[in-house]
Amino acid sequence: MKIQLNTDKNIQGAEALETFVTEKISKSLKHFADKITRIEVHISDQNSQKAGTDDIQCKIEARLEGLQPILVAGKSNTTEKALNEAIAKMKAALDTVMGKLKS
Repeated sequence: MKIQLNTDKNIQGAEALETFVTEKISKSLKHFADKITRIEVHISDQNSQKAGTDDIQCKIEARLEGLQPILVAGKSNTTEKALNEAIAKMKAALDTVMGKLKS
């Protein structure tokens, strides 16, 4: 499972952030690792330098072998909370897709 992080110009895409995101997703989605070929994470600040609630958006796209990609999004006031919300949604979406494949 390859994980790719993309950030906009308002988010510092430092190595520490990339390591944090990669480890968090690897641990959270390890149950599905054999089915996922690639994960793309897009983190952006929706209103740049202005303060506001839920202005950090995290989109996660999972590409599954032989299936359509799954896209989820999370919004919060911090990068970590937005990432956690998106991961929770991705887990639920993957559970649904894998459940349908088994039946």
